[in-house]
Amino acid sequence: MTAVPLPTPSFPGPDAGSEPGPFHLLAKPAGAICNLDCTYCFFLSKELLYEGSRFRMADELLDRYIRQLIEAHGPAPEVTVAWQGGEPTLMGLDFFRRSLAYERRYARPGQRIVNTIQTNGTLLDAQWARFFRDNDFLVGLSVDGPRAMHDAHRVDKGGRPTFDRVMRGLRLLREHGVQWNALTTVHDANAAHGREVYAFLRDECGARHLQFIPIVERTTQQHLAAADAGWGTRAKDRPLYRQEGDRVTARSVTGEQYGRFLIDVFEDWVRRDVGTVYVQMFDVALANWYGVPPSLCVHSETCGRALALEHNGDVYSCDHFVEPAHLLGNIGQWHLLELVDSPRQREFGRAKRDALPRFCRECDVRFACHGGCPKDRFDRTPDGEPGLNHLCAGFKAFFHHVDRPMATMAALLRRGLPPALIMRRYADDDAVRPHNAPCPCGGGRKWARCHGRPAPRATDTGARAATRTG
Repeated sequence: MTAVPLPTPSFPGPDAGSEPGPFHLLAKPAGAICNLDCTYCFFLSKELLYEGSRFRMADELLDRYIRQLIEAHGPAPEVTVAWQGGEPTLMGLDFFRRSLAYERRYARPGQRIVNTIQTNGTLLDAQWARFFRDNDFLVGLSVDGPRAMHDAHRVDKGGRPTFDRVMRGLRLLREHGVQWNALTTVHDANAAHGREVYAFLRDECGARHLQFIPIVERTTQQHLAAADAGWGTRAKDRPLYRQEGDRVTARSVTGEQYGRFLIDVFEDWVRRDVGTVYVQMFDVALANWYGVPPSLCVHSETCGRALALEHNGDVYSCDHFVEPAHLLGNIGQWHLLELVDSPRQREFGRAKRDALPRFCRECDVRFACHGGCPKDRFDRTPDGEPGLNHLCAGFKAFFHHVDRPMATMAALLRRGLPPALIMRRYADDDAVRPHNAPCPCGGGRKWARCHGRPAPRATDTGARAATRTG
């Protein structure tokens, strides 16, 4: 694909001593190619952008990318090299060994290079696990909960389930002491089971860092039937996924479902896991209550500092906007810094704040929400204005629910005390709570039949065997 032309940059180039603000880049060395065919994975359709491509990042481009990425960060003490897909392990170990060699070549004295990779885990073996451990990779592993919930949509090219293969990969990571996070999507098959999903990830998988990512597959009425069939090679006449339309697939989570999922998880987490289990959404909320910028662009005031690099060097405004309208250019024609700090990209980032409808601007939880991700802003407000986030109801429910505990934890932090002290307050309140009192989660059940008893556990003993370490 030919890079779209950009205006002549009106800012210093990388050789002029400029120091850009922090940014994050997801590199896709195999493009959208994956050995799985997860039905909700919109990115599988992005291979349609590069018909005829081998979908393998060339060594010359890898060299250029690592050099420009490090140059673009200037004297920053730390630079993150983040790999995603598709499935990046399809590139093979030698590709990543070369990447490490280029990192050592171009890093400034004393500069730390952090490597991360997101994988479905099905291709991992002991050699991969040792490589990740020996080179301090942080691995993001995609797992959607217990067997039935995971296998509902995470299948291979033949439509076969992948749970056992993922658990085998997880066992290898744990046996080798690899740092890993759980990346869990929330969709129609697991949205009503937040407590069970959380307990499974925490207790059966041993996860201590978790991300819950809502599935919202946007489409048009014209393409709805095709979109419901999925985005991978098993789907007939699949369209290219674009950020357009006001319909969603049947797999997509509703705002109400997502809010309930988060609240159910939060009510377990706040009682026993503060300070030992880290849930990204809760960390982001606490940052906003505390008054510091959160680490997640979704709930930041502006965005535009999390871009995507395709296998051929094309740079896009965001991983969710890999489509022609948001192609910034190619690092073979422009230096990465010029693309990251281009006027077009700055405008893209500011639009997250400037395009908010009045309903959002006047909302009492705007400081925590900031309208969510622009990709999901295709609903209308109660007064008919466009631009409302599809998950608005869930965001409002969650942020209202956690207002008091977040304020409490923020106050503890300001006093130099650990937020985990909040668990004592919950324990004291729960000790005198009547069994038949309404559960404070607000789900409509009695305390003794809801969060007053242990979370449901996965009945699949195979999961426990697969994730057990010696």
